[in-house]
Amino acid sequence: MRRSTLAEWAGGVSLPGYRVASGGVSTLPPGKVSHDEGRHVHPDPEIFLILSGTGRLHLDGEESGFAAGDVLVVDPGEDHHLEAVTEVVTTWLHLEPVPSHPERVP
Repeated sequence: MRRSTLAEWAGGVSLPGYRVASGGVSTLPPGKVSHDEGRHVHPDPEIFLILSGTGRLHLDGEESGFAAGDVLVVDPGEDHHLEAVTEVVTTWLHLEPVPSHPERVP
Protein backbone atom coordinates (compact mmCIF):
# COMPACT_ATOMS: atom_id res chain seq x y z
CA MET A 1 0.00 0.00 0.00
CA ARG A 2 1.21 3.47 -0.83
CA ARG A 3 0.01 6.59 0.99
CA SER A 4 0.21 10.25 0.00
CA THR A 5 -2.02 13.33 0.05
CA LEU A 6 -4.31 14.92 -2.52
CA ALA A 7 -1.89 17.89 -2.69
CA GLU A 8 0.94 15.55 -3.71
CA TRP A 9 -1.23 14.19 -6.56
CA ALA A 10 -2.15 17.67 -7.86
CA GLY A 11 -0.67 16.80 -11.27
CA GLY A 12 -2.99 13.80 -11.57
CA VAL A 13 -3.29 10.24 -10.38
CA SER A 14 -1.11 7.95 -12.47
CA LEU A 15 -0.29 4.27 -12.33
CA PRO A 16 1.92 3.40 -15.31
CA GLY A 17 0.49 0.49 -17.29
CA TYR A 18 -3.05 1.00 -15.98
CA ARG A 19 -6.14 3.00 -16.91
CA VAL A 20 -9.17 3.74 -14.73
CA ALA A 21 -12.01 1.45 -15.77
CA SER A 22 -14.55 2.23 -13.06
CA GLY A 23 -15.04 3.87 -9.72
CA GLY A 24 -17.46 5.85 -7.67
CA VAL A 25 -18.15 7.62 -4.41
CA SER A 26 -18.72 5.57 -1.27
CA THR A 27 -19.82 6.52 2.23
CA LEU A 28 -19.49 4.76 5.54
CA PRO A 29 -21.37 5.69 8.73
CA PRO A 30 -19.40 6.07 11.98
CA GLY A 31 -18.32 2.74 13.46
CA LYS A 32 -18.88 0.72 10.28
CA VAL A 33 -16.33 -1.31 8.28
CA SER A 34 -16.35 -1.78 4.51
CA HIS A 35 -16.41 -5.34 3.20
CA ASP A 36 -16.90 -6.81 6.67
CA GLU A 37 -17.80 -10.23 5.21
CA GLY A 38 -14.19 -11.42 5.20
CA ARG A 39 -11.15 -11.24 2.95
CA HIS A 40 -11.44 -8.56 0.24
CA VAL A 41 -8.82 -8.42 -2.53
CA HIS A 42 -8.57 -7.37 -6.18
CA PRO A 43 -6.36 -8.60 -9.04
CA ASP A 44 -5.54 -4.94 -9.87
CA PRO A 45 -4.70 -1.87 -7.72
CA GLU A 46 -7.42 0.26 -6.14
CA ILE A 47 -7.09 3.96 -5.34
CA PHE A 48 -8.96 5.69 -2.51
CA LEU A 49 -9.14 9.51 -2.33
CA ILE A 50 -10.47 10.30 1.16
CA LEU A 51 -12.90 13.23 0.90
CA SER A 52 -14.26 13.54 4.47
CA GLY A 53 -13.92 11.99 7.90
CA THR A 54 -11.19 9.92 9.45
CA GLY A 55 -10.78 6.21 9.83
CA ARG A 56 -8.59 3.15 9.98
CA LEU A 57 -7.32 1.15 7.05
CA HIS A 58 -7.15 -2.58 7.79
CA LEU A 59 -4.53 -3.95 5.40
CA ASP A 60 -3.37 -7.58 5.51
CA GLY A 61 -4.13 -7.76 9.24
CA GLU A 62 -2.46 -4.44 10.20
CA GLU A 63 -4.11 -1.09 10.92
CA SER A 64 -3.17 2.50 10.10
CA GLY A 65 -5.09 5.75 10.26
CA PHE A 66 -6.33 7.90 7.39
CA ALA A 67 -7.97 11.31 7.13
CA ALA A 68 -9.61 13.61 4.59
CA GLY A 69 -7.04 14.56 1.97
CA ASP A 70 -5.20 11.23 2.02
CA VAL A 71 -4.71 9.11 -1.09
CA LEU A 72 -4.37 5.36 -0.51
CA VAL A 73 -3.18 3.03 -3.26
CA VAL A 74 -3.91 -0.60 -2.40
CA ASP A 75 -1.76 -2.99 -4.41
CA PRO A 76 -3.12 -6.14 -6.11
CA GLY A 77 -3.78 -8.99 -3.69
CA GLU A 78 -3.75 -6.87 -0.51
CA ASP A 79 -6.68 -7.65 1.81
CA HIS A 80 -8.21 -4.27 2.65
CA HIS A 81 -11.09 -2.78 4.64
CA LEU A 82 -11.85 0.83 5.59
CA GLU A 83 -13.35 1.66 9.00
CA ALA A 84 -15.04 5.00 9.80
CA VAL A 85 -14.09 6.30 13.25
CA THR A 86 -15.38 9.91 13.29
CA GLU A 87 -18.76 11.30 14.28
CA VAL A 88 -19.42 12.24 10.64
CA VAL A 89 -19.92 10.04 7.60
CA THR A 90 -16.59 9.09 6.02
CA THR A 91 -16.63 9.61 2.24
CA TRP A 92 -14.16 8.58 -0.44
CA LEU A 93 -13.76 8.38 -4.18
CA HIS A 94 -12.55 4.97 -5.30
CA LEU A 95 -10.88 4.36 -8.65
CA GLU A 96 -10.47 0.86 -10.05
CA PRO A 97 -7.66 0.66 -12.62
CA VAL A 98 -7.18 -2.22 -15.03
CA PRO A 99 -4.15 -2.96 -17.21
CA SER A 100 -4.14 -0.65 -20.23
CA HIS A 101 -2.37 -3.38 -22.22
CA PRO A 102 -2.95 -6.68 -20.35
CA GLU A 103 -0.30 -8.51 -22.35
CA ARG A 104 2.41 -6.00 -21.22
CA VAL A 105 1.73 -5.75 -17.47
CA PRO A 106 4.06 -7.98 -15.40
